[in-house]
Formats: sequence, C-alpha cells, structure tokens
Amino acid sequence: MSFTYVIPDIHGRDDLLSRALLEIDAHASGKTGVIVTIGDYVNKGPQTRQVIERLLAGIGGGWRFVALKGNHDAMMVEGLRDPAKQAFWLERGGDKALASYGGDPAAVPQAHIAWLDQLRLLYVDAQRLYVHAGVEAGTPLEEQSEKTLLWKRYPKDDSSGFGELHVVHGHDNDPEGPLLFEGRTNLDTAAWKTGRLTVGVFDDGRPGGPVDLIVVRGADGR
Repeated sequence: MSFTYVIPDIHGRDDLLSRALLEIDAHASGKTGVIVTIGDYVNKGPQTRQVIERLLAGIGGGWRFVALKGNHDAMMVEGLRDPAKQAFWLERGGDKALASYGGDPAAVPQAHIAWLDQLRLLYVDAQRLYVHAGVEAGTPLEEQSEKTLLWKRYPKDDSSGFGELHVVHGHDNDPEGPLLFEGRTNLDTAAWKTGRLTVGVFDDGRPGGPVDLIVVRGADGR
C-alpha cells in the first residue's frame, strides 16, 4: 500500500506547511510516497518567501514531490514582471507576499520567480487527476486552457470527476471544508485565514476520494 498526500492552498502560511510535512512523515510511519502541493503558495499570509524557500529546497527523505501552479502563483509572476499588472497582484494579497521580502519588488530573487513560473499545471496518476482549480469535462487534458486549470470554480452541486479519474483540487475555499464528492475532492479550507490546513491522504491502489485526512492547526486554528 502506498499513499499520495495532497497539500492544498498554503498562501504564505509556512507555519502550517512545516507542520503538515511533519504530520505526513508521522502518518507514513517510515514509508515514503508522493507529496503533491496543488498551488497558491503565495499571497495573503505573512510568509510567502519562507514557503517558497522551503519548497525550493525539496522535500527530501525519499519522497517524490510534485508541485503544481495556482492562480496566485501566476499572478505574482505577472505582477513582478509586468508593472501594468502589479496593482492587480498587490490588491489580491500580493502586498503580504511582497512584505515577506522587505517590501521591495527588486528584492524578490529571480530563482523564486522562475520556480513559480515553471510549475506544472496538472498531475495524473492511475486513479486521480490533481489540479489547482479544475478541469472541463469532455475536453481532452491536452486541450484544457490554463485559465480553466487555474481559475475554474465548480457549481456547488457538481460532484463529477473527469471520466474515471477522481479530481483533487483547491482554489474555491470553504472554511468549513474540505468538500468531498463522488467524483472530486476540494481540500481548500482557507488555511491562511482559518489557521486550519487539511491534507488529503489518497490510496494509490484505490480509486475515489481520500482514505484519511490530516488536519493541521496553527496557533490561530479553529
């Protein structure tokens, strides 16, 4: 039996990320598997720089690490590279991200910008499809638009997956989540604000939703 652990939207909460990685190690009991982070590492919370530094260093310990891109990650890259898009970024939590670098856009390392820019949009294994926001049913994966993958919001009553694949995503936060449906799992619990980050544990040999949830709480967690 092997597991894939999925960490949703972190949004500058390095305290929750570091605790989640410790809890994953404890849950795995000496085994390793796959850790997937489904984007939105930056903005809103106070520790964007620390989150990127931690993930840039890699997970180590024999884990396979897959980092996906979120819309806020793309927003930060665009805001730093295009002055015309900087206000849009700053107004959506980018001010907190920039503060973690001392408030100066020039102080953001190029390595951090390049890492955010090159993140992949999708990850698929035998049972599931992992993405930041969602996918359009009936559209082949290779034809899915970046806008859909980073920005889609499912109707609240939409329980569909993607064919035989269970979809695991974040993006559309619910403070009372996670939201578990037959065909998809939404793990985003607005951790930057609630202080509660929920990691999904998926059995690589079994289709469907999580077989376990690891709930990590910060000092402000509820």
